[in-house]
Amino acid sequence: MDLTILSGSSHPELCAAICTTLGVKPASATITTFSNENIKVRIDESVRGRDVFVVQTSCPPVHNHLVELLMLIDALRGASAGRITAVIPYYFYARSDKKDEPRISITARLVADLLQTAGADRVLTLDLHSPQAHGFFKIPVDHITAVPLLVQSLLADRELMSAPVVVAPDVGESKDAGRMARSLHAPLAIVDKRRTGDDEKARPVHMVGDVAGHHAVMVDDEMATGGTIFEAARFVTERGALSVRAAVVHGVLSGGCLDRLRASDLTRLIITDTIPLPESKRDPRIEVVSVAPLLAEAISRIHNGQSVSAMMSTR
Repeated sequence: MDLTILSGSSHPELCAAICTTLGVKPASATITTFSNENIKVRIDESVRGRDVFVVQTSCPPVHNHLVELLMLIDALRGASAGRITAVIPYYFYARSDKKDEPRISITARLVADLLQTAGADRVLTLDLHSPQAHGFFKIPVDHITAVPLLVQSLLADRELMSAPVVVAPDVGESKDAGRMARSLHAPLAIVDKRRTGDDEKARPVHMVGDVAGHHAVMVDDEMATGGTIFEAARFVTERGALSVRAAVVHGVLSGGCLDRLRASDLTRLIITDTIPLPESKRDPRIEVVSVAPLLAEAISRIHNGQSVSAMMSTR
């Protein structure tokens, strides 16, 4: 089957970078929004018998982009595509992966059902909030990680590497932070958060490990409002950290995150381009690392029937 890569409207720049890396031209599709807010998608070229990868990420407007992805997959299926892979750098409703309140939807599972019903044959995604969400699918899922890209950027930071310490901003991130610490050959510290007031908001109260005299880096799979990381940054600064950085895969940066960043103790925030970063959210302290080469390699391996897990084991 010939390779075809098609972009939705969520992140065409990332799709273009993937295509440039692979040396292919992105396929054309027309997406129309009518006055009643209904959407129409049309594939502008023949995809009969082709191996099609549809690149669409979760970013505002999230619901529009999700429905658009489902419609693109359905249109490709109706156009007799040979195989359809949904490439979702940041998975839709990634955090809604468990029933932690009564009578709520496990929406990450619902999205998996919708993708399969629309006609996706497989999914390629990056750094799910909970790896077990992989189990929501009855079709093949290639779940890869961009953490090695973050590690490469941190290893090039001379100031950090002169005296590094990796900090888990809460106990839940301690496992991932431990892996990062091993990659950077750095010690690990863990911030312990407790609910101490009537507002039920968890705040840092203790720390396991030592940050005094070290340059700290905090890791997480994503940053939305950033409350946890910014509080932890203040906490480790008060305990003698020389500087504080953060490295996250998915830079959601929602709510008042940018205002909090500008008022925070962070000297550097490293994110990837799984989500587009508009001009309104840019800041000199934000560094964006592209996942395009990583996704391009994964797409090439899937297309050629090679091992994707072997690709990650060499990073």
